[in-house]
Amino acid sequence: MSAEQVHRTTHEVNVAAPAGAVYGLIADAVRWPLFFPPNVHVQQLESDGTTERLRMWATANGRVKSWTSRRVLSPGERRVEFRQEVSASPVKTMGGTWIVEPLAAEQSRLTLLHDFTVDGDDPAGVEWVERATDTNSRAELENLRTLAERWAQLDELVLSFEDSVRVDGPAEPVYDFLYRVQDWPRLVPHVSRLDLVEDEPGVQVMSMDTTTADGSSHTTESVRVCFPDEGRIVYKQTATPALMAAHTGEWSVVPDGTGVTVTSQHSVVLREENITKILGPDAGVAQARRYIREALGRNSTATLNLAKQHAESAITAR
Repeated sequence: MSAEQVHRTTHEVNVAAPAGAVYGLIADAVRWPLFFPPNVHVQQLESDGTTERLRMWATANGRVKSWTSRRVLSPGERRVEFRQEVSASPVKTMGGTWIVEPLAAEQSRLTLLHDFTVDGDDPAGVEWVERATDTNSRAELENLRTLAERWAQLDELVLSFEDSVRVDGPAEPVYDFLYRVQDWPRLVPHVSRLDLVEDEPGVQVMSMDTTTADGSSHTTESVRVCFPDEGRIVYKQTATPALMAAHTGEWSVVPDGTGVTVTSQHSVVLREENITKILGPDAGVAQARRYIREALGRNSTATLNLAKQHAESAITAR
């Protein structure tokens, strides 16, 4: 039986940023969900500083796919080679290379190469993978270009924080409250609508309307990946409010001898061009950071306290 045909694609973009800044964004794959639109979650399984294994979740043609990849980082050459070890159908094999070439002190060219095969050379499968690879590559390169060209401001535009609540009770009802997000419209006051699809256990795609303290309503769309054995739920907003270019987060439930600590973690990239539209003509990055910190922190802390009440009331009801 003949081997499947190897299909190859090339995507590239010129970036008005130093090659080192561009390479740094590519090398830090764990932060890709915050920087690259298709990526939902990246888990580093192994790393020795040069070679790493990653478990990745991403959207492809509107569906959530997961795979495991091995990457080899060559910072001196500004290259990253990758090869999927466990692929998601219809992909049989997939690999490629990120290449960053300096053109000038503040100019670079970024090239992304892919090669892939499809089981049985199924034409529909080949078309599906070509379309997903093209769509995702274009989105990744464009977003990376935008971020890299603001590399000097990136630390100001990225905001990460967390809030925690102590629960005098077991972990199971706390996690169950956070997992059963379809119940939130009747349990969480700031959630007015929520539609949920869970075609694969533990991978949730949802659309939600929330209300902020000033009475305004926001519609967000998210993908959540649930790890019940670890007490974690990670998520990526795939449609964000106007002030955020990206938003990722995690709910975690950590037990100890007398109860659990439940934590909500957020990471956000501010959409700088919308700050004055949303917060007024005199607003800047510092005000936007405070606004996001307060708005997200207020809602997530309210949800944490409701999870606490749910878990502790379950104990007293026994």
